[in-house]
Amino acid sequence: MGQIILDCDLMKYPNSGLYHYCLNLGLHVNPLLEEHGLPKLEFYVHRKDKAAFGPGNKVIIEHKRHRFFKPFIWNCRVWHAPFQTGRIVPYRNKSVQVVLTIHDLNALHEGKPIREQRESIARTQQLIKRSNVIVCVSEFCKNDVLKNCEVGNKPVYVIHNGSRHVEKPVLGINSYQPKRPFLFGIGYVNQKKNFHTLLALLEHDADLELVVAGRLDEPDYVSFMHKQAKGRKVEERLHILGPISESEKAWYMKNCKAYVHPSLAEGFGLPVVEAMEFGKPIFLSNLTSLPEVGGDVAFYFKSFEPAHMQQVLMDGLHTYSQNGLADRIRERGKLFDWKRSAQEYFKVYKSLL
Repeated sequence: MGQIILDCDLMKYPNSGLYHYCLNLGLHVNPLLEEHGLPKLEFYVHRKDKAAFGPGNKVIIEHKRHRFFKPFIWNCRVWHAPFQTGRIVPYRNKSVQVVLTIHDLNALHEGKPIREQRESIARTQQLIKRSNVIVCVSEFCKNDVLKNCEVGNKPVYVIHNGSRHVEKPVLGINSYQPKRPFLFGIGYVNQKKNFHTLLALLEHDADLELVVAGRLDEPDYVSFMHKQAKGRKVEERLHILGPISESEKAWYMKNCKAYVHPSLAEGFGLPVVEAMEFGKPIFLSNLTSLPEVGGDVAFYFKSFEPAHMQQVLMDGLHTYSQNGLADRIRERGKLFDWKRSAQEYFKVYKSLL
């Protein structure tokens, strides 16, 4: 019947959304394939990730010679490219069915130069041209793709990401523990995530800290945030932690006054769903996919003017305290479940075998 191979070549950063997307997809789909007597997913991985999917799963270790010679393609029936910039796609072997997952067209929403936007779309379009089936992780992403790319008569599905299991909330010996009530945000620390706009919220409340975690993706932006905080005289209450463990993340989500995510562009926004597990108030930008994920249980910044953001935070916290939103927030988080998403991917794979 042939192999189904999931390209996990981009699982470079253990705390990234793409890493956990590939990991959870594999862990949840394989039991369904096995149950129905279909070939299990095989995983194309970096050597360091060869044990990520556990014992009993077949992995193909990436090698530099694969740029020229890919013997694992010979018996491949379905190749799943899990990101719109995947590097290894069987362009020449047309007998291989290709599933392409598109997470976002964020280059269109980040204020990038027109040339960069066009180049980004061109790369995605090249993959779309080779694909047989397209999966988008949100309705917003699907609409973006249909508006800006040529998909022809290829089927385009929306399959939301699921929320991965959140570990027990624990701080380490050297972890930072806030001394005051705090807002918490997590993601790559870069211009797109827009964390610097949250500094205005510290000006409004002298007894509030801001804790930001995630890979320091743009050092210049990190410096900019510290400079802005100093100018606003809130530098002692800004804490940019860099990468943290899963248990640390859970602790900050559980103990924060509110979870904040003012991103300019998201294809989905997995940390928002993870935060829902703890029932804390959630404040998001109203851009791209975030309203689709947050629904009516989140509060939205419609602009990044300090007075507006301060008012949204104040009103949102009051509404949260009065209306018992915690349970509704937790219930919404349960809608984004990997078991449900795996069933949809299983149907896609089955349709190509």
